[in-house]
Amino acid sequence: MDENLVRKLVDEAVAENEALFLLDLNFGADRSIKVVVDGDTGVPLSECIRISRHVEHNLDREAEDFSLEVTTPSITDPLTNNRQFNKNIGRTLKVKTDNEIFEGKLTEVSEEGIRLFWKAREPKPIGKGKITVEKEKFLPLSEIKEAKVKIIF
Repeated sequence: MDENLVRKLVDEAVAENEALFLLDLNFGADRSIKVVVDGDTGVPLSECIRISRHVEHNLDREAEDFSLEVTTPSITDPLTNNRQFNKNIGRTLKVKTDNEIFEGKLTEVSEEGIRLFWKAREPKPIGKGKITVEKEKFLPLSEIKEAKVKIIF
């Protein structure tokens, strides 16, 4: 299978809708192709079908036997793209770095990193008991090992 041709076809199909972006393209040993796309405002099923048809109709099924799956990321998949962070501003994220785990509301995204905001209970500076304090942390993208949207019911 010509992987470069498949990449070109996927790129063409995704480029037709500016709100979409490619997250992953995998080729399996069993001649499977898995395309993972996301969008700034989500991805309707019709877009997954359109991308699938664009790729499939431009490959020769007689010459190549393959399976094709076009999907969106799962809610439990980590965020891997800056545009994914942008679409999740205002949501609670759980972010792991080498040394720490942060959980807070995503308030800002830039090319350099993200900013989280949360409230924490800490001991009073004087006396017994605890007080609620507001915390904020800027995390450079280079330090983020994993970031996931926290599902809150």
